[in-house]
Amino acid sequence: MTGYESVDILLVENSRGDSSLTREPFEGDCIENPIHVVEDGDEALEFLHQRGEFADAPRPAVVLLDLDSSRKNGDEVLAEITGDPVVRTIPVIVVTNSKRHQDALKSDGPCANAYLTKPVDPVEFIETIRTFEDLWFSIVRIPDGEQ
Repeated sequence: MTGYESVDILLVENSRGDSSLTREPFEGDCIENPIHVVEDGDEALEFLHQRGEFADAPRPAVVLLDLDSSRKNGDEVLAEITGDPVVRTIPVIVVTNSKRHQDALKSDGPCANAYLTKPVDPVEFIETIRTFEDLWFSIVRIPDGEQ
C-alpha cells in the first residue's frame, strides 16, 4: 500500500506493444491504480465525456496521452481537453518516445501538465511508470474539479 487513495488512469496509446508494457505494472501488484486503455484520440474523448460505449466509464484522475495516437492525434486531444470546462481539470501527462522536450510539449499549442519519456528497455519503462505513480499520486495534489 502506498498511502494514497486509488484513482483511475486513462491511457491513450495506439501501439499495442507500448500499451501492454504500460499496463503491465498496473495489472500486477506493482501499481494499485486501475488503468483504462483506449487506442486513439476519438475514443479518449468519448471516454472522458462518458459517451457511447464509455457511458459507464469512471472519470479518470489523470490521462497518459501518446501524441502519436491515430484518428484524432494527441495534439488535437490535448487542445479539446484544455478547452473543455468539463474535463480540463484532469491532468494530462504526455507519454512520448522522444527525448526532446519540444517534441512532447509544443509551444504553439495547448500544454500538458507534464511529460514522460518512454524508455526502450522494458524493465526501465516499468520503473519509470512506478516512479510516475510515486510522484504523481503521493506528492502532486490534484484540485477538485467539476468531475
